[in-house]
Amino acid sequence: MELYPAIDLMGGQAVRLRKGVRTDVTVYGDPAEIARDLRGRGARWLHLVDLEAAFDGATRALPLIGEIVRAFGGPVELGGGLRSLDDLAARFDLGVSRCILGTAACENPALVEAACARWPGQIAVGIDAKDGLVATRGWVETTRLTAVELGLRVKEAGVETVIYTDVSRDGMMAGPNTAATAALIRETGLRVTGSGGVSSLDDLRALRDAGCAGAILGKALYEKAFTLEEALALEKE
Repeated sequence: MELYPAIDLMGGQAVRLRKGVRTDVTVYGDPAEIARDLRGRGARWLHLVDLEAAFDGATRALPLIGEIVRAFGGPVELGGGLRSLDDLAARFDLGVSRCILGTAACENPALVEAACARWPGQIAVGIDAKDGLVATRGWVETTRLTAVELGLRVKEAGVETVIYTDVSRDGMMAGPNTAATAALIRETGLRVTGSGGVSSLDDLRALRDAGCAGAILGKALYEKAFTLEEALALEKE
């Protein structure tokens, strides 16, 4: 199971939100410095989210994203506000290795198919759910589409990897929704990265045992619930 330490960007800072609420924010500092530190401690991948772009559909963070990619010096996946092929191309031009479509995967299925054709293997989809239904536009709006329905749709378009987040768990350190994550894996056959609520090494073990291909490490790392080194050591179990 691959581990993805996360940096969420807002206002030029690394932040964490509780349940995705824009006004319920904790600031953790310089994102480029955090990225450099994570790489030095053994991180193989970085999970980066442009929160302002996710909320507003436009970004002011492209120069900062490029700086973070250079500081990390390894593969970076990026999500937040990616709504067009031009949006994707701009991020790939900065050195991003994989782009994550969210809202666009629900509202513009043709974009997913076109993106997968243009950048095969480099497009993932973020499936964010509230009470089992997909949430969009920075988790502000809820659709009538279930996580499994969206997973099957994007798989048909050429997507191989999805990031599944239970919004109610995100930033709460209450444990991930392992049952829903396992159901998504079982019913779609996709490579699923589990996200939202990881608060202990046992949570990571549960996601691994559920069949996750990866796991996002967010607030638990910042709040020192465990160290990145301890999480990486799980591979040896």
